[in-house]
Amino acid sequence: MPDDPERFFFLHVQKTAGTTLMRRLQRQFGERAVYPDPSDENERGDAVISVHQLQERFRARGDEIRVITGHFPLCVAEVLGGGFTTLTVLREPVERTLSYLRHRQRDAPEDRHKSLEEIYADPYRFDGLVHNHMTKMFSLSAGEATAWMDWVTKAFSRPREETTAWILTKVDFTPERLERAKEGLASVDAIGLQERFEEFCAELSRRFGWDLGPRLYENRSEARDVSDSFRARIAEDNAMDVELYEYGRELCERRGSALSGGSGRVSRDPGR
Repeated sequence: MPDDPERFFFLHVQKTAGTTLMRRLQRQFGERAVYPDPSDENERGDAVISVHQLQERFRARGDEIRVITGHFPLCVAEVLGGGFTTLTVLREPVERTLSYLRHRQRDAPEDRHKSLEEIYADPYRFDGLVHNHMTKMFSLSAGEATAWMDWVTKAFSRPREETTAWILTKVDFTPERLERAKEGLASVDAIGLQERFEEFCAELSRRFGWDLGPRLYENRSEARDVSDSFRARIAEDNAMDVELYEYGRELCERRGSALSGGSGRVSRDPGR
């Protein structure tokens, strides 16, 4: 309905200061209005990745929710019915990947004894959360994700509700996928860059009349020197993300600020 309050879908790419933005959105809207709040969690603690959990909670308290946050591909906004103003933050792919690897090394007991290179080489981590991850997040379709999850459910005899982390979908990275990712990114209403995060928050506040408050402590992993050869390997493996990121920077420049303000809400294109 035209008088419905505006709703927002924040596509949180991992290691782009998204958790900090979520906390500041809670300041503006209140904790209950930002998904997930504590009531949205389940025993697996996967509210920020499980599309099944998101759908259940959106049905249960959609009238309270003003902002969806989480590691959900762009297509999930349409799965929920569309009508969202979409937001995201991008980060230079090599730095994003290194930040993710350091986070795993610091916080995951099973990875603390491993080198960054060993964590990177883990097929589960690489295919699901590293390899051209931003390209996947902006190009994945609901049909691709459900087909992959159907296969996982059958292959590993797992309950359906435990296999709805669409970000883990394995896809083929073709030139067509990169073009779809660019189209998806161009449809996002507000794009920020991690290295200009405070400018992005300021622009959001000006554009939407929000009070996001002062800078918050960011939970950063400690930077460590890595070899030039490892950086080059990451860049080569994630060449599509590198190109997508440069395209995102160009969008920001063309639209005139650290925030690229699109016109209108996300289009209803089920193939995106």
